[in-house]
Order: sequence, then structure tokens, then C-alpha cells
Amino acid sequence: MTSIATAMTLLVAGTHAALGAEQISVLHWWTSGGESKAIRVLKDDMDKQGYVWKDFAVAGGAGAAAMTALKTQVMSGNAPSAAQIKGPSIREWADQGVLVDIDKAATDWKAQLPAQVSKTMQANGHYMAAPFSVHRINWLWINKADLDKVGGKPPATWPEFFALADKFRAAGMTPVARGGQPWQDMTIWETVALSQGADFYRKAMVDLDQKTLTSPQMLQVFQIVRKIQGYFDKSSTGRDWNLATAMVINGSGGMQFMGDWAKGEFANANKQADVDYICAAAPGTSNAFTYTVDSFVFFQQNGKKEATPGQLALAKTIMSPGFQEQFSLYKGSIPVRQDVSMSKFDNCAKKSFAAEQAAIKSNSFFPSLAFGDLQPSATAGAISDVVTHFMNSNEDPQEAVRKVAAAAKVK
Repeated sequence: MTSIATAMTLLVAGTHAALGAEQISVLHWWTSGGESKAIRVLKDDMDKQGYVWKDFAVAGGAGAAAMTALKTQVMSGNAPSAAQIKGPSIREWADQGVLVDIDKAATDWKAQLPAQVSKTMQANGHYMAAPFSVHRINWLWINKADLDKVGGKPPATWPEFFALADKFRAAGMTPVARGGQPWQDMTIWETVALSQGADFYRKAMVDLDQKTLTSPQMLQVFQIVRKIQGYFDKSSTGRDWNLATAMVINGSGGMQFMGDWAKGEFANANKQADVDYICAAAPGTSNAFTYTVDSFVFFQQNGKKEATPGQLALAKTIMSPGFQEQFSLYKGSIPVRQDVSMSKFDNCAKKSFAAEQAAIKSNSFFPSLAFGDLQPSATAGAISDVVTHFMNSNEDPQEAVRKVAAAAKVK
């Protein structure tokens, strides 16, 4: 009887402890195989620290559906503890007065983050977001068996790219695996724009310079994109990005333009870099680096304007070297902290880290317009609408140039 009574006492005590634990509600859009495995690392780390993780995952590679859900939650007074937000949107949410700063957790962040990234995580001089990792956008993924079959090599120029695409088509495979969603179309368009040179990208995408946006080079961007479209399969419209990646994995698709989260899908399928697939900078972009930085912002809870212990613990965990390493190993990214060893990473990640460091030094390290890291949401959305319409119609490239220049004026 004594042992039963003791066991019951411990059970009740444990239940009370669980009930007293802070619940951390987290909104994000990491739902594919590799992404789910990566976010589980964070959940497990928080569980070990005694916090109760409440997952609110909303499918959709670029987060549009998640942002709609987030706005609904905030307006209804039920904001999550943390939400996946990035780029200018961090400041936009901060300006609404609904976030809490996490300065208490950011003791060494300024020293360990690339200056450009550190600035993006702040609003009014305070850290409002915790960054996870850096994803390089301007990658081209190639099935190695397909490449060997046609006797090709990773293309460094657009003529080489189209010659390889022709070989893939002649061999009976889809040359370019594409997911027909607006953000995926933007990924291709933005990458082609980057191929016109760092100065062009800076003036067109960062400065929104009208002369550059209406230049012959921008016309060439749309012309190259139109030619790439000729190598898609007829079933690409509406396809999720990871299904397009699966085409490259199984060999039915030869190449894919996609950020390095695609590598998480290859890893999840037990495929190895340089053995089963090739990662190469997209044609004409080897000396530049477009990036997106995953990050969480932290919302006021119960009307309190200071971060809760759980929010601070979550921010600290995200930026801890151990978590940074393990998360990126699963996600396909590279750590955003500059002091994390790359010894456990594969060749693609090491190439990405080297490219990042070189791009930072050469001033060709650029936030991605396609992934919301560069321009305010209204401007980015207007440009995306132009690109989406172009890629789903027979619109003349010259007309698309006129429209994209007009869209850049939207505020």
C-alpha cells in the first residue's frame, strides 16, 4: 500500500508540474520530410527544458497560408508565442507594437551573425527575431545518374544549360522539374536576374532603379525565363516544391532551380551529394549569393510587453551552436552563426558556406526578393504578380518589363 501511495503522490506531483509548465505555441510552415525532421530538433530541445510545445504548422513552401493564419490569430487576440517571420516583415510586425524584444537572449549575436543578417533581426535597436540558418537560393540541383547518362556537366552559362536540357529531353526525361506556384516562379525569375551580375541585381532588386528595371538586361531576363519554360512538363502547374525535388531524386526530372532546403529532401531519401545528385550554382551566378534567413519573432502574451521565460529560452536555443549545427544538417541550410564548425556537413553545405563568405567580402551577398527577405510585402507581392502572370500566359517579354517596373513603385 505504501508503494502505491508513493507512486500516486509522484504521479500527481508530475501532473501538477506539467500543468504549470509554460506552453510555447509555434506557427511555422515546415511540413515536408526534411523540414519536419529539422523542426523536431527544436521541439525536443524545448521539451527537455520543461516547456510544452504546441505546434501550429501550416503547409506551403513560402508561407503565404501561414501568414494569413497568423494575421487571423493576432487579430483575434490569440497570437502564438513565436512565429516564422523574416526580412522586412519583422520590422512591419514590430511597428504594430505586438512583438516583444529578446535582447536578454541575444548576448553574443552581434558578434556571431553576418552584419546584414544581424540588422534584419532588429527593429528600433532591439533584437525582435531569432535566426535559424542561411539558405542559398541560387542553386541548380541535378540528378547525377541522368547527367552521366547524357554525358553532360553542370552548366556554367545559359547556352550550356539549354544544351544540357536538350540532352535530357532527348533521353526521355523532363529537363527542368518545376513546381508551378508563384514563389517557385519567382525563384527562377530572381535567379535569372542574378545571372545578369551583382550590380544588376543590386540596382534592380535592392534599389528598384527604374532605369535598370526597364533596361535591355531586364528584357533578357524575361526572355531567358520564357525559354526555360519550354523545358517544363505539362503537369507542373500547382505542384509542390518537394514533389518537383522528388522528380530529380527519382530521375524523372533532370534539374531543378531551388534553394538548398531541397538538400534536406535528398538527405531524407538517403541520397548523397556528388554521388546521387549534383549541387551547382545556377548559370552565371557562381560569384554571388542570394539568401533567405529563417527566423522566429515573438509575440506579446497575455498583454505583457516583456518576453516570457519560455520565449527567451526558445530564442537562446535557436542560436545555440549545437542546435544550429543539427538543425542545418537536417534542413539542408548552413548555420547562421559564423562560429559553427562545418566539419560534419556535406560538400554542398561546405560549398555554400565558402560561397557565403566570398559573397560577403565581395558585396554580392543579397537578400532574396522571392522569399520576402528584401522588399516590403506590398512591393514584393506586386512584382510577384507580374512574374506569375508572365509565366502563366503568352505575354510578350517587353510588356512584362513595363509591368515589373510599374510594380516596383507599389508601396
